[in-house]
Amino acid sequence: MEGKWLIADRDLNEREGLKWLLKSSSIPVSSIHLASNYQDFVVEFEKESPDIILFELDMVNSDNWSSFREYIQIYQPILLLTSAEATFEKARLAIDLQALELMIKPFSAAKVKSAYQKAAKVLDKKQNTKAVPRLEFYKDLSYEALFLSEREVREDYIVAGFKIENNENMDVLYSFLSDFPFREIHGIFPLSDKVILLFKETCQKAKEQCQKAMRKWEEEFSDTLAIVVRNNKSSQVGLNKKFLDTEKMLEFTYYRGYRQIVEFDFTPEWIHIDPFLAPPEQRVWVDMLTNHDVEGIKKWLYDEFLQMENPYPDPGLVRIRLTSILAQIRRFMKTYDLDEQQNYEKEYRHIFHSILYDSILYRSVQNLILFVQKLFLAANDSPKMVKQDLIERGIAFIESHFANSDLKLEDVANYVDRNPSYFSHLLISKTGQGFTDILSSIRMKEAKRYLLETSKPVKEIASLVGYHNPNYFSRIFKEVVGMSPREFRINK
Repeated sequence: MEGKWLIADRDLNEREGLKWLLKSSSIPVSSIHLASNYQDFVVEFEKESPDIILFELDMVNSDNWSSFREYIQIYQPILLLTSAEATFEKARLAIDLQALELMIKPFSAAKVKSAYQKAAKVLDKKQNTKAVPRLEFYKDLSYEALFLSEREVREDYIVAGFKIENNENMDVLYSFLSDFPFREIHGIFPLSDKVILLFKETCQKAKEQCQKAMRKWEEEFSDTLAIVVRNNKSSQVGLNKKFLDTEKMLEFTYYRGYRQIVEFDFTPEWIHIDPFLAPPEQRVWVDMLTNHDVEGIKKWLYDEFLQMENPYPDPGLVRIRLTSILAQIRRFMKTYDLDEQQNYEKEYRHIFHSILYDSILYRSVQNLILFVQKLFLAANDSPKMVKQDLIERGIAFIESHFANSDLKLEDVANYVDRNPSYFSHLLISKTGQGFTDILSSIRMKEAKRYLLETSKPVKEIASLVGYHNPNYFSRIFKEVVGMSPREFRINK
């Protein structure tokens, strides 16, 4: 069925090119509208109410983000996003908006056409879905008050949020909830990834009603459901704040899974974690991968991600941390040319997608473990195993033990079971550097990090990176970097 499209991109050539690709495709289109900036987009969006939006994410600044997100949540168009920034932050925003696709520039015509076809199929399915009578809450003050904190609401409400794993079934969930015989309910408000219910303040059994609805849902449908209820004990808390609390509490399904109902009367908070692996953690991962230590990897991932308790970290930070681990695995794949084998490269991309989009943390961790096991089996059969493994394992050993001031070439050669002279020859042939140069480079890199990121004294840093004598450390640092450690810290 025909759809109304809106293409928003700041680049005239790209905007016209995207339009031409759409017009030249076989996709049925009723009209195509264009916008060159965010203000034009808002005007066209409100005027035309497009079915499908192709939007350049980079044109939204921090001041406009909140209003843009609300537009998307209220009108629920099919959303395709583009960006010139291949960053985790852009991926997080795409996840937040429930975008169908995020395309990183420059993208191929084939990629764009594939995204167009996917959007057209979703629209066709959406338009062919049996129409369900919907209550007109959009113009209702309570609906607006969900999103706008300045809206005053005379009555107080109990807020309940319903969330399913498969967002394609949101229409089914809304239809089910609209037909369910809830008592003392003010309204049912569908959003792009959840359905919000408002119970009147006089309702004494909102949670019990939600539990009955869950049981009924599980009897009729296979999709799993999670429910949270923001109760009425804090009457001074506004409706918008209760709605935001409910949204955040629903994100806890990432850790707890579905098939549960949670009642709460507080503002949930995330704790902060470092989203990237610290250098010591990187060294642990290098060592585990080098030694094909499946059990060690499994224990590390279980301890790190599956033993978490409330308060939990922001799921976005956890996803980024998982991708940091995937970067170490990527390096391992390159060591054995596994990235050049289509089946492993395809599965790597699947794992990356799983980390970004899976609704449950446990699933991403399990997928990661299974993938590593496959890579280890493949590495053992790799023709590069014998020659490449010696150098990579040796360098990984140096990276893991550089803080040992007594580390010698003999220790590394013994680790890879080779004669020191022969291993030194291999090392220079492969890297162009000898053992001393490689060790010094690693130590200086770590010393720079300590100087920039901590306030530790130079004497302590010298010891941390493997030097007994801080004066000798300072002399080596100056020879390599061109300035003393203190000068480096001040100037940087």
